[in-house]
Amino acid sequence: MSKLRSKYVCSQCGYESSGWLGKCPSCSSWNTLTEEVLENRASSGFQAYSGPLPEVVSLSDIERVDTIRIKTQSNEFDRVLGGGIVPASLILVGGDPGIGKSTLILQVSSHISKHGRVLYVSGEESVAQIKLRAERLGVENSNVFLISETSFERIEAIIDKEKPDFLIIDSIQTIYSEKLSSAPGSVSQVRDVTAQLLRISKYKGITTFIVGHVTKEGALAGPRVLEHMVDTVLYFEGDRHQEFRILRAVKNRFGSTNEIGIFEMTSLGLKDVLNPSSRMIEDKIQDQPGSAIAGIIEGTRPMLVEVQALVCPTSFGMPRRQATGMDHNRLSMLLAVLEKKVGMQLSSFDAYINVAGGFKLIEPASDLSVVLAIASSFKNIPLDSSTVVFGEVGLTGEVRSVVQMEKRIVESHRLGFKRCIVPRQSKDLTFDLKGKIDIIEVATVEEALNSAF
Repeated sequence: MSKLRSKYVCSQCGYESSGWLGKCPSCSSWNTLTEEVLENRASSGFQAYSGPLPEVVSLSDIERVDTIRIKTQSNEFDRVLGGGIVPASLILVGGDPGIGKSTLILQVSSHISKHGRVLYVSGEESVAQIKLRAERLGVENSNVFLISETSFERIEAIIDKEKPDFLIIDSIQTIYSEKLSSAPGSVSQVRDVTAQLLRISKYKGITTFIVGHVTKEGALAGPRVLEHMVDTVLYFEGDRHQEFRILRAVKNRFGSTNEIGIFEMTSLGLKDVLNPSSRMIEDKIQDQPGSAIAGIIEGTRPMLVEVQALVCPTSFGMPRRQATGMDHNRLSMLLAVLEKKVGMQLSSFDAYINVAGGFKLIEPASDLSVVLAIASSFKNIPLDSSTVVFGEVGLTGEVRSVVQMEKRIVESHRLGFKRCIVPRQSKDLTFDLKGKIDIIEVATVEEALNSAF
């Protein structure tokens, strides 16, 4: 009898080692290497390919095929996918536990069932539990078929029998292959099951959705190779204590990765937010110090969000710097610019920043709004409630230009704002809103402060 060989695989990044290590050399995670027994190909069911070789075709001889995308009733979901679902594609939906992935997928299954049979495979819930959730969401469709199963071999047999047009796996961490001896959710299991689902999706023309959980670091649980195997990777983000959810594409072979979809979590499920700017600023209290409206771009969509700041004397020797919705290091840099270039003595004050609605500021164009919100709280002088601010702040105190300025200004005018404080441009703006909205161009942080107060 031959001796079983094993390997150690990192559950975070998929790094493989012949021996156990406390720290993964690839992703620097501790205690993530787990032992997996290596399978012999002869005993694990793998067989060499003995069929005919495929025909080699010249690229110039291939006729172009216009793929008709499948539309859902969710405009936000279609926007992120690039206009709809591409048939026979493999789509991975990741997100934190409890964020609403299963709710989103169940609602999508109801929409796409009008275009074909949907097989919903759940490894976490029974069919009765899914039925209860479907009734709460108002999902009633006889073309959606449910099974509760975790064995991939049985799932494949059901697929061959039912011949669905759409397949949903919720979640990939619960599905296991009997050909492998490792536990469900391990790197080998997740990788092998996903590879088999990719084969089924491409050769049988089945559009497949895979639901996957993410780790506390925000990466997809399992090896990163999953993201290279699938056609589209969607991340469902947001705070479970907030009402807004953001669907973001980090990979899309059939569309742009610059789009996001915004949803609102309600008692009846997820609803599209068609006008996110007005929803983000509708609860803003007028004429309060420490509040500024920032004009940002998410993908190709302009949005207005409220940036709140609170500056108060510190009770300790070391002032606190706390940021919710933006990078903490970015906040420290902006405070240093205010102290060095403007002379605002903030070393003995605590500074807190919050982005209303649970939104996250990623692009540097939000720097100027953060600076003005801090200055407003420090001076205890409110900013004009009809003013929108955007611009990148450099270490020398300059306000640098940002992309798509016209889109931000047009969105500000559409929502009724009268004034925009923007970076000074080397060329004139080419749109017809001049005279309808006051555009104040500034070159430095000091100029922005003088214009705002």
